[in-house]
Amino acid sequence: MKMSIRHNGLIKRTAAILLMMAGFLGAAFSSSATAEQMVSHGDYMIHYNAFNSSFIQPDVASAYGIQRAKTKGLLNISVLKKQADGSTKPISAIVSGDVTNLISQKQTLNFKKIEESNALYYIGDFGFTDDQVLRFNLQVQPDPNLPAYSINFEQRFYID
Repeated sequence: MKMSIRHNGLIKRTAAILLMMAGFLGAAFSSSATAEQMVSHGDYMIHYNAFNSSFIQPDVASAYGIQRAKTKGLLNISVLKKQADGSTKPISAIVSGDVTNLISQKQTLNFKKIEESNALYYIGDFGFTDDQVLRFNLQVQPDPNLPAYSINFEQRFYID
Protein backbone atom coordinates (compact mmCIF):
# COMPACT_ATOMS: atom_id res chain seq x y z
CA MET A 1 0.00 0.00 0.00
CA LYS A 2 2.85 2.42 0.81
CA MET A 3 4.30 1.88 -2.65
CA SER A 4 0.93 2.78 -4.22
CA ILE A 5 0.61 5.96 -2.15
CA ARG A 6 4.17 7.03 -3.02
CA HIS A 7 3.59 6.23 -6.69
CA ASN A 8 0.35 8.25 -6.68
CA GLY A 9 2.14 11.18 -4.99
CA LEU A 10 4.90 11.09 -7.60
CA ILE A 11 2.33 11.08 -10.39
CA LYS A 12 0.53 14.07 -8.86
CA ARG A 13 3.76 16.05 -8.40
CA THR A 14 4.83 15.28 -11.97
CA ALA A 15 1.35 16.15 -13.21
CA ALA A 16 1.45 19.48 -11.36
CA ILE A 17 4.77 20.40 -12.94
CA LEU A 18 3.50 19.40 -16.38
CA LEU A 19 0.28 21.36 -15.85
CA MET A 20 2.20 24.53 -14.97
CA MET A 21 4.58 24.02 -17.91
CA ALA A 22 1.64 23.51 -20.27
CA GLY A 23 0.18 26.79 -19.09
CA PHE A 24 3.41 28.65 -19.60
CA LEU A 25 3.96 27.06 -23.00
CA GLY A 26 0.37 27.78 -23.96
CA ALA A 27 0.87 31.42 -23.15
CA ALA A 28 4.17 31.48 -25.00
CA PHE A 29 2.60 30.17 -28.20
CA SER A 30 -0.55 32.28 -27.99
CA SER A 31 -0.63 35.07 -30.56
CA SER A 32 -1.36 37.78 -28.00
CA ALA A 33 0.70 36.52 -25.07
CA THR A 34 3.12 38.87 -23.41
CA ALA A 35 6.63 37.84 -22.44
CA GLU A 36 5.56 37.58 -18.82
CA GLN A 37 2.00 37.79 -17.52
CA MET A 38 2.61 39.00 -14.00
CA VAL A 39 1.64 41.94 -11.84
CA SER A 40 3.38 43.02 -8.69
CA HIS A 41 1.61 44.69 -5.75
CA GLY A 42 3.80 45.41 -2.74
CA ASP A 43 5.08 42.07 -1.46
CA TYR A 44 2.84 40.04 -3.80
CA MET A 45 3.52 38.80 -7.32
CA ILE A 46 0.49 37.48 -9.20
CA HIS A 47 1.26 35.30 -12.22
CA TYR A 48 -1.51 34.43 -14.67
CA ASN A 49 -1.90 32.81 -18.07
CA ALA A 50 -4.69 31.46 -20.22
CA PHE A 51 -4.32 28.62 -22.70
CA ASN A 52 -6.21 25.92 -24.57
CA SER A 53 -6.95 22.89 -22.36
CA SER A 54 -5.80 20.56 -25.15
CA PHE A 55 -2.20 21.63 -24.37
CA ILE A 56 -2.40 19.54 -21.20
CA GLN A 57 -1.58 15.85 -21.55
CA PRO A 58 -4.56 13.51 -20.93
CA ASP A 59 -2.95 11.81 -17.90
CA VAL A 60 -2.22 15.17 -16.25
CA ALA A 61 -5.76 16.39 -16.88
CA SER A 62 -7.15 13.15 -15.47
CA ALA A 63 -5.00 13.38 -12.33
CA TYR A 64 -6.53 16.79 -11.53
CA GLY A 65 -10.05 16.25 -12.80
CA ILE A 66 -9.60 18.75 -15.65
CA GLN A 67 -11.72 18.30 -18.74
CA ARG A 68 -9.85 18.70 -22.02
CA ALA A 69 -11.62 19.95 -25.14
CA LYS A 70 -10.74 21.87 -28.29
CA THR A 71 -13.10 24.68 -27.26
CA LYS A 72 -12.22 24.80 -23.56
CA GLY A 73 -9.57 27.09 -22.18
CA LEU A 74 -7.89 27.19 -18.79
CA LEU A 75 -6.75 30.13 -16.71
CA ASN A 76 -3.86 29.48 -14.32
CA ILE A 77 -3.20 31.92 -11.44
CA SER A 78 -0.48 31.71 -8.81
CA VAL A 79 0.37 34.17 -6.05
CA LEU A 80 3.83 34.50 -4.56
CA LYS A 81 4.83 36.54 -1.53
CA LYS A 82 8.27 38.11 -1.36
CA GLN A 83 10.19 36.97 1.70
CA ALA A 84 12.68 39.00 3.76
CA ASP A 85 15.59 37.03 2.27
CA GLY A 86 14.53 37.91 -1.29
CA SER A 87 13.00 34.53 -2.09
CA THR A 88 9.32 34.02 -2.86
CA LYS A 89 6.77 31.66 -1.35
CA PRO A 90 3.49 30.47 -2.91
CA ILE A 91 0.49 31.56 -0.84
CA SER A 92 -3.27 31.07 -0.80
CA ALA A 93 -5.53 33.81 -2.09
CA ILE A 94 -9.18 34.50 -2.74
CA VAL A 95 -9.52 34.32 -6.53
CA SER A 96 -12.58 35.17 -8.62
CA GLY A 97 -13.36 36.54 -12.02
CA ASP A 98 -15.18 36.33 -15.29
CA VAL A 99 -14.48 36.24 -18.98
CA THR A 100 -16.50 38.13 -21.60
CA ASN A 101 -16.52 37.89 -25.38
CA LEU A 102 -16.79 40.88 -27.71
CA ILE A 103 -20.60 40.71 -27.78
CA SER A 104 -20.75 40.90 -23.98
CA GLN A 105 -21.56 37.25 -23.28
CA LYS A 106 -20.11 36.58 -19.83
CA GLN A 107 -18.87 33.39 -18.19
CA THR A 108 -18.14 33.27 -14.47
CA LEU A 109 -14.84 31.58 -13.70
CA ASN A 110 -14.92 28.93 -10.98
CA PHE A 111 -11.43 28.25 -9.69
CA LYS A 112 -10.08 24.97 -8.41
CA LYS A 113 -7.19 25.22 -5.94
CA ILE A 114 -4.31 22.88 -6.70
CA GLU A 115 -1.77 22.53 -3.92
CA GLU A 116 1.53 20.69 -4.08
CA SER A 117 4.55 20.70 -1.78
CA ASN A 118 6.27 23.62 -3.55
CA ALA A 119 3.45 25.03 -5.66
CA LEU A 120 0.00 26.48 -5.22
CA TYR A 121 -2.18 27.67 -8.05
CA TYR A 122 -5.77 28.16 -9.12
CA ILE A 123 -7.24 26.78 -12.33
CA GLY A 124 -10.48 28.06 -13.89
CA ASP A 125 -12.01 26.88 -17.15
CA PHE A 126 -14.00 28.68 -19.84
CA GLY A 127 -15.39 28.00 -23.30
CA PHE A 128 -14.44 29.72 -26.53
CA THR A 129 -15.00 29.54 -30.28
CA ASP A 130 -12.36 29.63 -33.01
CA ASP A 131 -10.54 32.95 -33.49
CA GLN A 132 -12.33 34.51 -30.51
CA VAL A 133 -11.09 37.42 -28.42
CA LEU A 134 -11.92 37.14 -24.73
CA ARG A 135 -11.62 39.76 -22.02
CA PHE A 136 -10.65 38.55 -18.57
CA ASN A 137 -11.61 40.43 -15.41
CA LEU A 138 -9.95 38.95 -12.31
CA GLN A 139 -9.92 39.77 -8.62
CA VAL A 140 -7.08 38.32 -6.58
CA GLN A 141 -6.99 38.90 -2.83
CA PRO A 142 -3.82 37.55 -1.17
CA ASP A 143 -4.66 39.17 2.17
CA PRO A 144 -8.30 38.83 3.32
CA ASN A 145 -7.88 42.04 5.35
CA LEU A 146 -7.03 44.12 2.27
CA PRO A 147 -8.97 44.80 -0.94
CA ALA A 148 -8.53 42.49 -3.93
CA TYR A 149 -6.26 43.43 -6.80
CA SER A 150 -7.91 43.69 -10.22
CA ILE A 151 -6.27 42.17 -13.27
CA ASN A 152 -7.73 42.74 -16.72
CA PHE A 153 -6.39 41.38 -19.97
CA GLU A 154 -7.52 40.35 -23.43
CA GLN A 155 -6.47 37.27 -25.40
CA ARG A 156 -7.41 35.62 -28.71
CA PHE A 157 -8.04 31.86 -28.78
CA TYR A 158 -7.98 29.37 -31.61
CA ILE A 159 -9.21 25.80 -31.89
CA ASP A 160 -6.23 23.53 -32.56
